[in-house]
Amino acid sequence: MTSFLQFGRIGDIPEQDWQQLRQDRYPFLDYQFLKALEDHHCVGGDSGWQPLYLVRNGADGSADLIIPLFEKDHSYGEYVFDWSWADAYYRYGYTYYPKLLWAAPFTPASGPRLLFRGDDTSAWSTAIEQVYKVCSEQGFSGWHLNFFRETDLGFATAPTANGQKPLLRSACQYHWYNRSYRDFSHYLESFTSRKRKSVRKEREKVIQTGIEIQRLTGNDISDADLQFFYRCYQLTYRKRNQQGYLNLGFFRQLLQHMAEQMLLVVARRDQKRIAAALYFFDDEHLYGRYWGCTEEVDGLHFEACYYQGIEFCIERRLLHFDPGTQGEHKISRGFEPTLTYSVHHLEHPGFYDAIARFIEEEQQQVLVWQQEAATLLPFNEGALDKPRAAPPLTD
Repeated sequence: MTSFLQFGRIGDIPEQDWQQLRQDRYPFLDYQFLKALEDHHCVGGDSGWQPLYLVRNGADGSADLIIPLFEKDHSYGEYVFDWSWADAYYRYGYTYYPKLLWAAPFTPASGPRLLFRGDDTSAWSTAIEQVYKVCSEQGFSGWHLNFFRETDLGFATAPTANGQKPLLRSACQYHWYNRSYRDFSHYLESFTSRKRKSVRKEREKVIQTGIEIQRLTGNDISDADLQFFYRCYQLTYRKRNQQGYLNLGFFRQLLQHMAEQMLLVVARRDQKRIAAALYFFDDEHLYGRYWGCTEEVDGLHFEACYYQGIEFCIERRLLHFDPGTQGEHKISRGFEPTLTYSVHHLEHPGFYDAIARFIEEEQQQVLVWQQEAATLLPFNEGALDKPRAAPPLTD
């Protein structure tokens, strides 16, 4: 098998090697995103997230294949829930942790999960064989690949040369897709009359309270804006008696290195900031990630986290808006039930078989709900038949 080097810090891998293997500008596997996590101790140390990057070098001495893995001592911050699997292990006297996670930390946003040269047709099969090898040799209970792209489904689930095949698991999120909308009003034209009026009323209610909304990107995001956002971010967790996974230093470092891929929505009333939502974006996708407020205002969450994101997508001609996990209230606002994927391997054959049965039963429930949720969408008949695309450029 091809030889891989193992690194516990991204700083030990040349940034140029990492960045040149990225297939697109997906922000959550950007070198600077992961480095900020490490620099501010969101991963590493006693966080329960220990980086375990596998790197293969090519003939020229630079990396030609990188697998971003993490040794996990818990299941926090993953959003593919396996706590019941861990409990079952412990009930039978086995240990579930450490496990091997192949993912973007704290990020339930589907995207690329492998860095490789675009002409390497064997990259995925090589990577998966290597992950199996590391999992077995280093004593992990199993490995888990979370939120990979649907276009990689065939690669991620293909059996290895010796017949090993991971278990495919699905979940349902709610995503927005651009169908050549010219503006938000044009988007609402695709709704039934009753649903269209409901959204307009919801947005007008926020305006009538005297709230002003501002969308900031790049250098327009000030440190004061970011500090206010961070306060809101922690307030959201505090309502659940929790602490946010990320710290202010992490966000500040992102603002230094990735500001051009950050969108900050700020709500003000009487010139006073009262709410903020932070998004990230690339050339085709918008990702809604964090939200919080210092004042509760009816409808403001929907405005800051959904409607402003839709408007931004339309203006920037982005194809797709992933607003984050959960939230069935998104359906009535035009977010379509969309499957997300993970694959799982358990080293213990008995648990592998038991979890395979669990996933098979769960899958049927997920598919039934996806179909039911689709019937709740607000669109006119035939509206979803239009192709997903950004509008053509006009003079």
